[in-house]
This record gives sequence, C-alpha cells and structure tokens, in this order.
Amino acid sequence: MAHEFTDANFQEKVIAADKLSVIDFWAEWCGPCRAIGPVIEELSKEYEGKVNVGKVNVDHNPQVSMNYGITSIPAILFVKGGQVVDKLVGAQPKANFVKKIEQHK
Repeated sequence: MAHEFTDANFQEKVIAADKLSVIDFWAEWCGPCRAIGPVIEELSKEYEGKVNVGKVNVDHNPQVSMNYGITSIPAILFVKGGQVVDKLVGAQPKANFVKKIEQHK
C-alpha cells in the first residue's frame, strides 16, 4: 500500500529517507489522478523495501504542495537525498514510472 505523505511527516518520511521516494501529488476530484492511483499502488507493492512510494493529497497538505511549486496534478516527484531528481506531470503509462525509478534508485 502506498504511503500517505503529509505536511507533518514529509520531512521524516521523504526528505530524510535513505532511498528514492516517488511522490504522487493528487486530489480526489482529479480524474487523471484517480486514473493513475492503481499504478501508484502497484509500484508501491513491486518496489516495497527498495523505493518509498506514496501520495500527497494537495487539498489536505497545502504546505508540501506549495514548497514544491505544484500547480498541475497529477504531479509525480522523484526525490533522493532530499532533492528532486526527476518529475512527471499528468497521467502516464506505468512504463514511464518504472523507467524513472530504475534510472534513479
């Protein structure tokens, strides 16, 4: 199951993490966000223990969203060592996520 990242736990669970984090910025009202939800869940299972996969609900966590300049969703950030190393915006096929993960993990 994908982690739920929040304003309160983002520093600890993402910034301080010792591995790649894949963060899906989404909202319940966003159709494309709902479309990639199952892909994010699959990735969290496939990479469990190797990659930190989770979601940030932009409506409930405005601080993290503002900190990263999220203006379009879904936006998927790839964070390693506390830095954004890559980004995907919009609904994407699973292969695009896998390619980025393999490139950065």
